Amino acid sequence: MYAEVLIEYSAKSIDKTFTYKIPSDLQNEIKVGMKVTVPFNNKIINGFVTNIIDTYKEEYELKTINSIVDKYLILNQELMEMGEYLQSKTLCTKIAAYQTMLPSSLKVKDQKVKDYSKYIVYITLNKTPKEVEEYIGKNKRSKKQIEILNDLLNNKRVLKNTYSATSSLKTLFANKIIKEEKEQIYRIKVEKSSEEKNILSEDQVNAINSVDLNKEDTYLLHGVTGSGKTEVYMQLIEKVIKNKKTAIMLVPEISLTTQIINRFYNRFGSDVAIFHSALSDGEKYDEYLKILRGEVHIVVGTRSAIFTPITNLGIIIIDEEHSDTYKQDSNPRYHAIDMAKFRSHYHGIPLVLGSATPSLETMARAGKGVYKYIEMPNRIGTSTLPKVHLVDMAEEMKNRNTIFSKLLKDKISDRLTKQEQIILLLNRRGYSTTISCKNCGYTYKCPYCDITLTYHKTTNNLRCHYCGYTIFKSDTCPECHEKALTDYGLGTEKLEQEINKLYPEARVVRMDADTTGTKGSHEDIINRFRKHEFDILLGTQMISKGLDFPLVTLVGIINADATLNIPDFRSGERTFSLLSQVSGRAGRSTIPGEVVIQTFNPDNFTLKCVQENDYTKFYNYEMNNRHKLDYPPYYFITSVKIASRDYEQASKEITKVKNFLLKNLDKDSIILGPTTASMFKLNNIYRFQILIKYKKDPNLNKVLKELDNIYVVNRNVNIEIDNNPLQV
Repeated sequence: MYAEVLIEYSAKSIDKTFTYKIPSDLQNEIKVGMKVTVPFNNKIINGFVTNIIDTYKEEYELKTINSIVDKYLILNQELMEMGEYLQSKTLCTKIAAYQTMLPSSLKVKDQKVKDYSKYIVYITLNKTPKEVEEYIGKNKRSKKQIEILNDLLNNKRVLKNTYSATSSLKTLFANKIIKEEKEQIYRIKVEKSSEEKNILSEDQVNAINSVDLNKEDTYLLHGVTGSGKTEVYMQLIEKVIKNKKTAIMLVPEISLTTQIINRFYNRFGSDVAIFHSALSDGEKYDEYLKILRGEVHIVVGTRSAIFTPITNLGIIIIDEEHSDTYKQDSNPRYHAIDMAKFRSHYHGIPLVLGSATPSLETMARAGKGVYKYIEMPNRIGTSTLPKVHLVDMAEEMKNRNTIFSKLLKDKISDRLTKQEQIILLLNRRGYSTTISCKNCGYTYKCPYCDITLTYHKTTNNLRCHYCGYTIFKSDTCPECHEKALTDYGLGTEKLEQEINKLYPEARVVRMDADTTGTKGSHEDIINRFRKHEFDILLGTQMISKGLDFPLVTLVGIINADATLNIPDFRSGERTFSLLSQVSGRAGRSTIPGEVVIQTFNPDNFTLKCVQENDYTKFYNYEMNNRHKLDYPPYYFITSVKIASRDYEQASKEITKVKNFLLKNLDKDSIILGPTTASMFKLNNIYRFQILIKYKKDPNLNKVLKELDNIYVVNRNVNIEIDNNPLQV
């Protein structure tokens, strides 16, 4: 017997399987999807078995598989097919596709296999009770040994760490009187609480009844913030479990996972596995094993959870479907919704996409009947949508209100007096965005990227948020050596300092990438804020979605223009979504909420739509613009980037790419560029870009594959192809 093996090296030049003999002692054990070690180029490396064949026409002598890495961890048939689909969709290598589907602790890589299992170690008797009694009789002076043996005679097994007398244990092990017994345990273990189910609203009942669990369909659940979408998800999952099937629930942010997970644990207890990047390697391993062994019916996690090996699927739910975090921005550049559609089709089951602000592409498909549309226009209970105020910061500047408008300051003071809570959004971390010299004009920039460094005051360093380059900030200008350095711009760190100055009595907590870097920090901040240990929560966009705090009655948006002014055709959509989502954190209980949006563009149409909470008005306006400019959903977009450390070479190659596309693509396809990419220089690599707009081009995938193959052996130039990029 022979096996076709995909080796661990991800170079495109060897993106193929290699045939190996299966040794006779492994012929009954090796299966497709199994991780094995094989000899390759005078080394022993890892690989995946992709096929097993009985015969092979040997043109030369084949090498033999060395060993099985783990006979229990196998990619099943569905995931093997999903890997092929992922490769065809993103044009990545096969091994990159399969690597993406595995947690870091299980990836195929050139290193020693590490056992991530966690065990409780017991000691048990290795002799009959009669033999033990005889041993005790011969060793009456060994009191500690006798104590241990009497415990075991009475209890059969005892935790090893019960005893501190290691010498006594060693003697008993050496004499083979006792032995170790390991029992694998999971690091994350929860119990179901006595959470009462909420009384469902009419909208919720209608939504639950609208989803047919017995056929493949994609649903858009469009519900305003606070309409009770999470309860709908849980009710649908309960129905699926009663049908003896399983469910995957995706959420966009780790911070959002915390609250949702707690609700799922309370309702379903240990029947839930969680999967996201904040878990340790050991925790991921445990959760993966739970899923693989069929010990849970529900998986909740971020985008990578779509690849978990759960079987007998009955439903897939993607909450906040509009979120950019469902698209991976590194190779392979997949979108979790595409992968969910694959699994939905494979099992013939429903896929539910939920959002208060659906992406334009999703809403357009719902409008055409491609997706089934379910609307939840009302908040549950007596809570109402918050009142939104737009404040013109140009006018406020005249009164020297540079960070907080008078209205927002007054509203914060009012809420603190009433002992209510406040959320403040500023989608920019750090202390200030630029450090410049007033004397000579020098500005700190990243030497590897085309971007200014962000100042972080708590650590007194300047950091590039793209490549991670960091230097300490000096007191004098490195160019003219004068003490004339000034910071410009506003980040969450500086905002926190200003709040503490204005409201010294307020308890403030900041939630951004700098304060949530340690394990469990997201959960800790959210739980403490819920317990009202803090009055004000300020942070970046990670605080904008899904969080539910009954005492939050005021949301302040410090700079609404930050996302609005980004040169991207989706900037209006992202701004509407972000501001609507964070506004929805206010007034979710019986106390009415208010939102203050600070902007230099108070007449902007997008901001007016946020103020009026009018998604339909915004959708129609934005769709009209997209239609005029040939952007999605009227056209598909593919981006082709050329990246090289050599500026001249990158520039020449992108021109060759343009000519190749003009020659081979359909004449109706629109080819824009070449231009510099939005992030032109990144980590000392220069990037040029071409955009392809098309409605239907049957040659596109074939042409892109040919183009990709041209650069397989070019070590100086890299090509990046991204279908439906989220940023252009």
